[in-house]
Amino acid sequence: MEKSCTLLIHFDKGTPAIANEIKEALEGNDVPAKIDAMKKAIMLLLNGETLPQLFITIVRYVLPSEDHTVQKLLLLYLEIIEKTDAKGRVLPEMILICQNLRNNLQHPNEYIRGVTLRFLCRLNETEIIEPLIPSVLQNLEHRHPFIRRNAILAVMSIYKLPQGEQLLVDAPDMIEKVLSTEQDPSAKRNAFLMLFTCAQDRAINYLLTHVDRVSEWGELLQMVVLELIRKVCRTNRGEKGKYIKIIISLLNAPSTAVIYECAGTLVSLSSAPTAIRAAANTYCQLLLSQSDNNVKLIVLDQLNELKSSHRDIMVDLIMDVLRALSSPNLDIWRKTLHIVLELITPRNINEVVLMLKKEVVKTQSGELEKNGEYRQMLIQAIHSCAIKFPEVASTVVLLLMDFLGDSNVASAIDVAVFVREIIETNPKLRVSIITRLLDTFYQIRAARVCSCAIWIIGEYCLSLSEVESGLATIKQCLGELPFYSVSEEGEATDASKKTPQPNSITVSSKRPAILSDGTYATQSAASETAFSPPNIVQGSLASGNLRSLLLTGDFFLGAVVACTLTKLVLRLEEVQPSKVEVNKATTQALLIMVSMLQLGQSHVLPHPIDNDSYDRIVLCMRLLCNTGDEIRKIWLQYCRQSFIKMLSEKQLQETEELKAKAQVSHAQPDDLIDFYHLKSRKGMSQLELEDEVQDDLKRATGEFVKDADDANKLNRILQLTGFSDPVYAEAYVTVHHYDIVLDVTVINRTKETLQNLCLELATMGDLKLVERPQNYTLAPESSKQIKANIKVSSTETGVIFGNIVYETSNVLERNVVVLNDIHIDIMDYISPSVCTDAAFRAMWAEFEWENKVAVNTVIQDEKEFLDHIIKSTNMKCLTAPSALDGECGFLAANLYAKSVFGEDALVNLSVEKQADGKLSGYIRIRSKTQGIALSLGDKITLKQKGGS
Repeated sequence: MEKSCTLLIHFDKGTPAIANEIKEALEGNDVPAKIDAMKKAIMLLLNGETLPQLFITIVRYVLPSEDHTVQKLLLLYLEIIEKTDAKGRVLPEMILICQNLRNNLQHPNEYIRGVTLRFLCRLNETEIIEPLIPSVLQNLEHRHPFIRRNAILAVMSIYKLPQGEQLLVDAPDMIEKVLSTEQDPSAKRNAFLMLFTCAQDRAINYLLTHVDRVSEWGELLQMVVLELIRKVCRTNRGEKGKYIKIIISLLNAPSTAVIYECAGTLVSLSSAPTAIRAAANTYCQLLLSQSDNNVKLIVLDQLNELKSSHRDIMVDLIMDVLRALSSPNLDIWRKTLHIVLELITPRNINEVVLMLKKEVVKTQSGELEKNGEYRQMLIQAIHSCAIKFPEVASTVVLLLMDFLGDSNVASAIDVAVFVREIIETNPKLRVSIITRLLDTFYQIRAARVCSCAIWIIGEYCLSLSEVESGLATIKQCLGELPFYSVSEEGEATDASKKTPQPNSITVSSKRPAILSDGTYATQSAASETAFSPPNIVQGSLASGNLRSLLLTGDFFLGAVVACTLTKLVLRLEEVQPSKVEVNKATTQALLIMVSMLQLGQSHVLPHPIDNDSYDRIVLCMRLLCNTGDEIRKIWLQYCRQSFIKMLSEKQLQETEELKAKAQVSHAQPDDLIDFYHLKSRKGMSQLELEDEVQDDLKRATGEFVKDADDANKLNRILQLTGFSDPVYAEAYVTVHHYDIVLDVTVINRTKETLQNLCLELATMGDLKLVERPQNYTLAPESSKQIKANIKVSSTETGVIFGNIVYETSNVLERNVVVLNDIHIDIMDYISPSVCTDAAFRAMWAEFEWENKVAVNTVIQDEKEFLDHIIKSTNMKCLTAPSALDGECGFLAANLYAKSVFGEDALVNLSVEKQADGKLSGYIRIRSKTQGIALSLGDKITLKQKGGS
């Protein structure tokens, strides 16, 4: 059995000291050598060595030393050596120590007295402590506060020993007297702590008699007072009214630690609006006054919790929370925006958006390296504000369009997506957005932003002037045709000689791209191309951005240009009465498309045009040569309708999620409800009344009802031994976030007493036993509850195995009963979560661990199989329900979940129905760590069969 340790020191195992060397150094007169030898001896003892031969040497040569460091190390040595024999009796040589300790307690030097008193706090042997008690009590009245505060702690630890109440019968009385006369804040705190832990009623009486002075007490004492209040109010909720007043008075304390604790205590004890408002104000005050980013993050977490339970109070403080954006830290920005976006109301939306606009403008200064990411967050925040409250879109959309040419591609894409959504949902803004987009189009530097912007131009240029400007803009950005010319020597060169081709960064990777349905496509073109802007005078668009991107081999963009030109020409036919103009535009569009195809098939570029883009451009050419009403309908109406459908589905999904969040637990029909109008109000303050009312409301709406249903408890009980074993054991497993608590019931089934019964546990996987359960003696046919704590450090399936060892009186050897293994399920640690498609794909490309599971199931319907996998893996399906509708014999879906340790689990399921009706395909799991990928794979393999 390992004994408990009160000391932790880092030990370098490089060159362990030898006992003989230590002994020699201790016997010498050199003090530094003695100190070094004592340190080595302590290190060896802490690492399991016994060194029995050193004890007498230390008593002879170290005890008489006058050096303070040597004396301190001597006490540490005495703290960790074994002071009892195998039967628990104190070793006789320990009597030699007693006299030395008594001398130390009466030593003229304060330091020696103080450290000796501190050492006594860690002694458990009554025989050693008993003769020292008179000396300890004398020190309670010493003139020096260092000694008094340690003497109080020594009295407390002696009183807490199993026989402590006999050793110090009147300790609480003495400490209470000390408390009433003590002036030193630290000693006062220790005295109050002693009463709090050993005689709680006295501590409460002292607090209530000095209630007016609490705000003047020292910070340390105030912290203990708050701890006492929490403890009292948990056990006796009816009393809390008078204590809440004390907490509110402490909110004005000068110490930030105290006011933080006060706010936390208020929130945990009361739901009265006054109390919650006071706590929230305190948190906001700390958020602005503290410079440490870690403190800010902790406070933001608290505000986030308040937001979920008391949103109406937090709404009033939204501007205070927003002021945290002044800290230059990404995590603080992210958390602040997350809280604020859920507190937006029609009353505060204008203020919030104004603040966010100011922050966006600030990011242009470019002083911080994280400005790009911050701008992206702000754009996403403004986007969600504009969707919830469309009337604010007009104030922000034109400002954000300046960032379409942003060097941070991600934030430029966010702006493009935002503009695309706003132009559809706010028809009034259409004209101004299109005009601005056509003016600023030449600044866009990234291929994906270009393709989105061109799509907007093709879809929303409706009047004659807009269509003509759209065609002109695209033509200018493509530059002069052809895209390359073959010189006499046979070398291909860019046709636009006027400006050198801008240096472009081409990221052409061989890795496959992931399509939105989770399948792979070989990616030949450059994936993301941002480049230094060409040196051109604004307005002179001779060498445009589209031309540069096409010359890097991005033919997907070429296909988008072709489609947009087709749409614009079709619309021109509707709005332009002159046939000549229409024919002119058609021939120019056809010339551009032919030039793109020629470029794609030439040897100028390292990659030829991909087949998809080729087919798309050829289709556009055929359409322009042969237009008809049906084609016009498809291109000019149905494209827009599918986009509108996508937006409405997204909105529907968001409202459904909000509805799901809003569902709260309701009380049972026969629950008791108090009517507070009928309550006696004698002597109750407004705050106490409010608190009572809120408690009643909570009781009525079922907020006090625990989530864990008692019926479910039975499912978590595991039988560890058989009914015929001499010892029967079963465990109730509770999984908290970072630890597992095993509550093991052990029953002695025999007619004899079992001695030294011990539950021995071992773990496999990322589980760690916190402490070993102690030995017990079990009477015949009696039972015992044994608790074991296990720490969990990552999400993977773990196994706990072990045995019960005991002795009986008539057999010498120990008996062992082997226990069943307890398997810890990964499902307890992962919960369904949501992320955007872009984030999913980015993580999918980044994570290195992949586990591929072949589909093997009796289920014959693809949708049913998907639902079965979602249910058994506790994940969220990111693929929209509309994308899974219909029967086509094939299904691909993305699932996502997050673990309590912040790990991401990504799953892609691709199944196909075979001719015989069976499903085949693969389920791919990806994660950053190996454990989660393997454990999820095992879970799916186990559960995917389906059927019964």
